[in-house]
Amino acid sequence: MRFDPFRELDRVAEQTLSVGARALHSMPMEALRRGDQLSVHLDVPAVAPDDVDPTVERNVVNVRVHRAPTRQDGDEVIIDERPYGDFARQLFLGENLDPDRLSADTRDGVLTLTIPVSEKSKPRRVQLGSSNAAATTSDAPSPAGRPAAG
Repeated sequence: MRFDPFRELDRVAEQTLSVGARALHSMPMEALRRGDQLSVHLDVPAVAPDDVDPTVERNVVNVRVHRAPTRQDGDEVIIDERPYGDFARQLFLGENLDPDRLSADTRDGVLTLTIPVSEKSKPRRVQLGSSNAAATTSDAPSPAGRPAAG
């Protein structure tokens, strides 16, 4: 195989310029509302569960992940296009979610966060009261629509 300096220059430039783009896409996310909960799925392939650190403070969820290379001493690297290091995502939760009941699980390279909708944000039936209970003063109209005698 002949050495092509322009090809090598293109490869190095592409790697250098795309580092920011790869870092942004290193934890792609999907969020869905299913009934009374929000499910957030983040891709964390080749990351051990001990290297995933989700935390919540008030209405902010921080996810930090560390991905280490699989190479060992003595390995000759032929190609390495996988991003390694520390990655982070921050999610700002709406007031209608309950961050105190957030749960997290990893399976098959996907971190799943489950955040329930808060009880105060769920629809509820409002009890109708009697309008007669409010008419307790002598100036209030009687049920027949006439002023009360007094």
